[in-house]
Amino acid sequence: MDHTHIETGRVLIAADKFKGSLTAARVAEHVAAGIRRARPGVAVEALPVADGGDGTVDAAVAAGFALRQTAVTGPLGKAVTASYALRGDTAVLEMAQASGLQKMPEGVLAPLSATTYGTGELLLAALDAGARTIVLGVGGSATTDGGAGMLTALGARFLDAGGRPLQPGGGPLRDLATADLSGLDPRLGDVGIVLASDVDNPLTGPQGAAAVYGPQKGADAADVAALDAALAHYVRALEPALGPRAALLAERPGAGAAGGVGYAALAALDASFRPGIEVLLEVLGFAGALERAGLVITGEGSLDAQTLRGKAPAGVAAAARRAGRPVVAVCGRLAIGEDELRAAGIEAAYALTDLEPDPAVCMAQAGPLLERAAERLAAEHL
Repeated sequence: MDHTHIETGRVLIAADKFKGSLTAARVAEHVAAGIRRARPGVAVEALPVADGGDGTVDAAVAAGFALRQTAVTGPLGKAVTASYALRGDTAVLEMAQASGLQKMPEGVLAPLSATTYGTGELLLAALDAGARTIVLGVGGSATTDGGAGMLTALGARFLDAGGRPLQPGGGPLRDLATADLSGLDPRLGDVGIVLASDVDNPLTGPQGAAAVYGPQKGADAADVAALDAALAHYVRALEPALGPRAALLAERPGAGAAGGVGYAALAALDASFRPGIEVLLEVLGFAGALERAGLVITGEGSLDAQTLRGKAPAGVAAAARRAGRPVVAVCGRLAIGEDELRAAGIEAAYALTDLEPDPAVCMAQAGPLLERAAERLAAEHL
């Protein structure tokens, strides 16, 4: 591979986490250490990135946001601690902090009854803290409740034929008779909510929230069918409140994100939907850092076909290419060819598995290996 040698300018490290071994901030630290060993005079700037999923709040905190914590209702109804990030009047939230699979007890899944109530409480905490722009990353949810739990926490009421509040979760939506959105927190009208997600599924049907994502949340075939029917019923029950928009928005790409939280946010919170990495690069101040950079280093744990479909390194590379900056990548493992890398705007990739073929050792020794990979990168590109 022919290597671009950068003579001057600083190096910008804008990589995502290496899932299971290093946070994005730690990735940046190890890459910087390797570069300094090989090229002591080079200025290095770190801007850890994320794409709306797990690690998004951490990336915002690394970029200078304040870390806030609040107790919310977890996916099974027990209290959990959720973190979010705040700078000025912008808050960055991760739905998974409140309603994620990571908040479920080991080995427990509850596809029909897991609730997004805590995500609504997390939004309220951000409102209470003065947020006027709320970025909600929606990866990793344990729920398929159409966002009904979230809306309930924000003041909506979902009642059965007897006028009783529904039980939590997606399953009980089949009994929904009345959806009353009139009690939603009035502050929501003055706030811009952006859903940061790469999911473009509709709410229901063969490509919907239940069919595509239900199984990873513990749903078997019967549960998937029940949840899909319950979500379709939920849309019909919202028609008196929303009119024809109820059905139209259920078809919108992204409505199926996070078990239907996408739908609730579009339909009831007037949220906008944007690719996670785009939103995060804006919020984190990537454009300014890019102007100062001569070379950009991005990466994540596994550089593979999914990376190219809008994950963080692809977004970083696209933005850098538009600014005429060369990009190289670091990764745990590389599962795409040189042509695909170049098509994504990445000139070369340095994988830990090139240095250590055993994946378990790679995970355990990720930091030191990454420093060695960064030394090689610096020798060949700087």
